Amino acid sequence: MKILKTLLVTTGLLFSVNTFAASAPDRTECIAPAKPGGGFDLTCKLAQVSLLETKAINSPMRVTFMPGGVGAVAYNAIVAQRPAEPGTIVAFSGGSLLNLAQGKFGRYNVNDVRWLAGVGTDYGMIAVRQDSPYKTLKDLINVFQSNPANIVFGAGASIGGQDWMKTALLAKEAGIDPHKMRYVAFEGGGEALTALLGNHIQVFSGDISEALPYLTSDKIRVLAVYADKRLDGVLADIPTAKEQGYDIVWPVIRGFYMEPKVSDEQYQWWVDTFNKLQQTDEFKKQRELRGLFEFNMTGKELDDYVRKQVTQYHEMAKSFGLAK
Repeated sequence: MKILKTLLVTTGLLFSVNTFAASAPDRTECIAPAKPGGGFDLTCKLAQVSLLETKAINSPMRVTFMPGGVGAVAYNAIVAQRPAEPGTIVAFSGGSLLNLAQGKFGRYNVNDVRWLAGVGTDYGMIAVRQDSPYKTLKDLINVFQSNPANIVFGAGASIGGQDWMKTALLAKEAGIDPHKMRYVAFEGGGEALTALLGNHIQVFSGDISEALPYLTSDKIRVLAVYADKRLDGVLADIPTAKEQGYDIVWPVIRGFYMEPKVSDEQYQWWVDTFNKLQQTDEFKKQRELRGLFEFNMTGKELDDYVRKQVTQYHEMAKSFGLAK
């Protein structure tokens, strides 16, 4: 009788665990808050490919593009219209956090989603067409200083956004009022790169991962990467802004958030999945192919990091007169 009671208790505990433990969602989707070809796209593709290769999910993840407001449309849609979809994750970057810091996501703020995982870090860079007369960052700065109106910068961010901010820091280093530079905002880095190749703009301010596919085809020239030191591999020949005399460093976190009303169990399934995923060779290979560097952070640790970054970005925006 005692053995039977023990078995019943054990079975009950197992049933209780199985009742509350979340399993992989039947359908998965990654929302890229921009048009195809930019950093949000590559972030979703990183998850799409590596999750399937490691068999964390059984069928391919759908990638959906939701451009608008450099992330604002997707943020608002997830919070207001799709707040409890356990299979949906949304790509974000440091630029998303910068926009949040300036109140650009409407009535929603950093507290309105669940920050899930940081999966890599990117770096800002400045690039021109391969046939551009600007061979070095100094060449560009010299012309920029002599006549700012002669150069049209373009990027996948509106004024005050991450790519604008990187361009503004460059202008500041050149002694030019950032608000007086000619700047064209596009909906995502892919669109801005197309404009550069079409010679509609002269300079592209973006992220090194966005430029990586074009480097191998000799279509663009990266004048500088905004890292502390030179990067590795195929990027080793690209000089930093710092080594050329301009003190600009801009790392770009890339990761995912989830809807505010998914259950703790559903959210934890994704946290555990990314914790395991980031240790696999398949994920590391896919991350490297996309020009990203290691940045493994999930759950509460990421939530704390995001809040700290938003506070720092708010102070930076204030220094440019873009926030109160």
